[in-house]
Amino acid sequence: MRVDRFLVACLTIVVLQAYAANDELRVGSKRFTESYILGEILTQTAAAAGEAAAKHRQGLGNTGIVIAALKSGAIDMYPEYTGTIAREILKLEGSFDLMQLNSLLAAEGLGVAVPLGFNNTYALAMVESQAKKLSIAKLSDLAVQRDLKFGLSQEFLGRADGWLGLIGTYKLPKSIRATGLDHGLAYEALADGQIDAMDIYSTDAKIEKYRLRVLADDKKYFPPYDAVILYRLDVPTRFPKSWQRLRGLAGTIDEATMIRLNAAAELQSKD
Repeated sequence: MRVDRFLVACLTIVVLQAYAANDELRVGSKRFTESYILGEILTQTAAAAGEAAAKHRQGLGNTGIVIAALKSGAIDMYPEYTGTIAREILKLEGSFDLMQLNSLLAAEGLGVAVPLGFNNTYALAMVESQAKKLSIAKLSDLAVQRDLKFGLSQEFLGRADGWLGLIGTYKLPKSIRATGLDHGLAYEALADGQIDAMDIYSTDAKIEKYRLRVLADDKKYFPPYDAVILYRLDVPTRFPKSWQRLRGLAGTIDEATMIRLNAAAELQSKD
């Protein structure tokens, strides 16, 4: 009898936990500023529907950790980028679209939707005044430059789709010098004139602070990293009103807005 009561109690706890989980929409985020911000936007937007509690599980870790949490059901969605989904999660090469991503993700019970309106990809940047002086607006303009100094992150130098591929695509002169530099130090070196260009993410917080010109990728070397929602396929059914609110975020955040949001958090210490 005592065993039966124990089993009933355990079963009750499991049922209550399952019910609680179904009654709460859980949003994850990775461990960097932009992901925190977007995760909070998703959480507050879902909560505003008044349908269910929404909880933000902040800074879970890298892509591998967050996607594992999503697949296990520990979270219901998180902000991600199409390039990361294609390259890191699905191991795709070449071009892709949302339909292709969704077709492949469906086998895992996942989907991608709601392009938020901006692309956060790799880019090269120069101080605006220097770029203007040398008439450099796009990456192909670098091909005629002989004496530029680049300060590049070790990750960008080592990636197959980083510096080496960019040199080949844009036929940059061999005389261009590239030095490995920590991202934070590279900004200071750029401002001081010690280097002429650096690699950035296109929504970096310091773009406006240092008055940088982001060089246009006119040969489309870098894949698109459009910000989207990566979610469990049962979310629209479990939380229809919340999902409708979330769909309303499509196209509402452009790159300039995302840069300002990142700067407000990182440079102005806003919560």
